Amino acid sequence: MTAAGPWTSVSMPYVSGEHGDAWAAEAAQHGGRGTQQLLAVDELTASASVAGVLGIDPGQSVVVRRRLMLFNDQPVELIDSYYPATIARDTRLAETRKIPGGAVALLASLGYPPRRVREDVSARLATPEERTVLHLDDPSCVLVLSRALITDNDLPVEASVMTMVADRRRLRYELTP
Repeated sequence: MTAAGPWTSVSMPYVSGEHGDAWAAEAAQHGGRGTQQLLAVDELTASASVAGVLGIDPGQSVVVRRRLMLFNDQPVELIDSYYPATIARDTRLAETRKIPGGAVALLASLGYPPRRVREDVSARLATPEERTVLHLDDPSCVLVLSRALITDNDLPVEASVMTMVADRRRLRYELTP
């Protein structure tokens, strides 16, 4: 990260659907400007791993939104968010433009409010493509956060894979028993 000191990220603003541009707000808290570039929006067949998270059959159609997150114009994170095409097709999720209020708020307005979130975090060496896009040295580590957003009746409606610059990055989870 280019902010001074360690950067602690909290998932709740991103999964509640209530915070509009959560990335811009988080970046501002760290004294900078958070923006994003929408790299692509495509409908494609689900890989086995994406299908498993979304609870659909491999090969079924999904809509993927690929974004690059920037802090003060420096790339810090790649995000691929997948949605079942049966939910996303013919909505703003399938359009190549920013979604006002964010995808989670849009899903809620479509009748799929967030009820539960499952996240897995891992670390690994960055791929050559990730090193190029994120402006990382060779070798460099990245954090990978995989998130499933689940609505009523345990229905997964979003599967996201976030590949983050690991330097000075910490993830925080606060749980209520």
